Amino acid sequence: MPIVAQTADEIINTYFENTGGVENWAALNGIKMNASVNQGVDIPVEIYQLKDGRQAVIVSFQGQEITQFAFDGETMWGTNFMTMQAEKSDSEMTENFKKQSLDFPSALFNYQDKGYTVELMENETIDGAETFKIKLTQKPIMVDGKELPNISYHYFDTDSFALIQSEAEIQQGPMTGQKSISKMSDYQEVDGLYFPFDMGMGGQSIKIISIDLNPEVEDKVFAFPEE
Repeated sequence: MPIVAQTADEIINTYFENTGGVENWAALNGIKMNASVNQGVDIPVEIYQLKDGRQAVIVSFQGQEITQFAFDGETMWGTNFMTMQAEKSDSEMTENFKKQSLDFPSALFNYQDKGYTVELMENETIDGAETFKIKLTQKPIMVDGKELPNISYHYFDTDSFALIQSEAEIQQGPMTGQKSISKMSDYQEVDGLYFPFDMGMGGQSIKIISIDLNPEVEDKVFAFPEE
């Protein structure tokens, strides 16, 4: 029989305790993931997430390293795959990302300190597993000059308390109005912390090969290339 958690707080705290402990998560300063995305062929990907908000996704394709996405704390940018030129994101998208760039290692971690709220919804079945469903409300975002609510839903297995799915409505860009769903499975230990090594995002399967904790990363990984 699953343990019945009474509150959203208990579920979230149990998840972080089960995956390594709140103190250990709080001490984490950064993650580098080596992964593989299958798009007919396996494409190597490096994913960087630092506690100070800097992030980058770098793909290796046909012998080239291409920065698909990067944020250096102020500037958000990526490579246009048509022109292969680096392009900055518009100011509104950049400001929205900046607001949640410090949600490391998770938006749910110490959510109260960030001014976020959570609400426990009715249980739902996800891929055959009964889950606790938690609604997370973050700070509003701006879209076309209008303030919109920033809400996501997170599903925790009622037996293991593992986070197995997160979802939110896309509110900016060409995918506006569609649902963004992330699936997490195959949790494995890395230096005392547990991470999902199998992730599904946007219909793509991301297989994690290795994870380095507190990596030393050069600033140029995140910086917009000034030609």
